[in-house]
Amino acid sequence: MSDHTPWLIVGLGNPGPEYASSRHNVGAMVAAELGVRIGARFGVHKRGRADIAEGRLVEQRVVVAVPRSYMNESGGSVKALLDFYKIPFDRLIVVHDELDIDFSTLRVKFGGGDNGHNGLRSVRSAIGSGDFFRVRVGIGRPPGRQDPAAFVLKPFAAVERKELPTLVGSAADSIESLISDGLDDTQSRFNS
Repeated sequence: MSDHTPWLIVGLGNPGPEYASSRHNVGAMVAAELGVRIGARFGVHKRGRADIAEGRLVEQRVVVAVPRSYMNESGGSVKALLDFYKIPFDRLIVVHDELDIDFSTLRVKFGGGDNGHNGLRSVRSAIGSGDFFRVRVGIGRPPGRQDPAAFVLKPFAAVERKELPTLVGSAADSIESLISDGLDDTQSRFNS
């Protein structure tokens, strides 16, 4: 594989202003931060059915994408972008919310199941593999008996919103580290 092969970084979320600040959209928030870091505007990639920004991150070519479909249908967009740019799975990074990790905590990993996450399930199903990098952004479990499906669609609590820029920045830092330093170094730095 040549150095010209880009990395595809996909921030999962749901489209539309009503979901923009929800916990489920933290992946899309990280993608927006990466767009700022590479100094690129997002535009529509019609074939990929996604908003994308292209540029360089830690001296590597990257395509940052946010699918325009709902979370549970995001795999089609990811597959279309992988095919369009001829990107192998080991250069795919999917950023998503994670209920089973405390808020403001990150976990970076390669491979694994979908852990009940509809976005990951869609991606795995569409590309026929789970062999890609994941940046799991902790949002914590819902309080009391609140339904997790409702919890992820709600905005972050006021106290969480204060910490959110730091969390999003750390997730973006972990992606830079993953691309430049590899998985082991990144996990030892970010998997708190």
